[in-house]
Amino acid sequence: MPDLTADLFVSLDGFAAGVDVGAFFGYPGPGLDAWIREATEQPQLMLMGRVTYEALAAISSAAADEASTRMNDLPKAVFSNTLREPLAWKNTRLVRGDLAERVRALKRESAVPLRSIGSLTLVRSLMELGLVDRLRVMVFPLTLGGDGREPAYAGYPRTGLELAGTRVLDSRIVLLEYRPAGPK
Repeated sequence: MPDLTADLFVSLDGFAAGVDVGAFFGYPGPGLDAWIREATEQPQLMLMGRVTYEALAAISSAAADEASTRMNDLPKAVFSNTLREPLAWKNTRLVRGDLAERVRALKRESAVPLRSIGSLTLVRSLMELGLVDRLRVMVFPLTLGGDGREPAYAGYPRTGLELAGTRVLDSRIVLLEYRPAGPK
């Protein structure tokens, strides 16, 4: 059965967004670009919630850059009980119903790994259900304080994690990869 990897991009103080920070919290770079290219070149089924779907579809569906083209080509599943088909973004299917049941079915049926990007509510729910096999956290070197929006870990269940890998990108961004730890 393929793994489900959840990718989160956060500030050092744990926010997924902030006021006037721009893309990648204002820290683009060739190492980050290479990592994104590597990540999107891997066969995968992208999982996302409605909010992330709407944001990414608005950016990628009409863009012609390499990363957007690859995102357009990847198969995607959007978990939403409010969206209606047909979905505008190419290669995207709508998934409704019980999240645990649907994700377990996708894991059984998929020939490729599953990966979520962003989608804080979806990732939190997947963590609560014990369905995340790898949690990758990209930590950007800034604290947002009062300008922080979307606390990435708000409402998460208590979960032990084991460090599975680290990588430094552009001498400033740290990628931490974790696997759920067994009970303590």
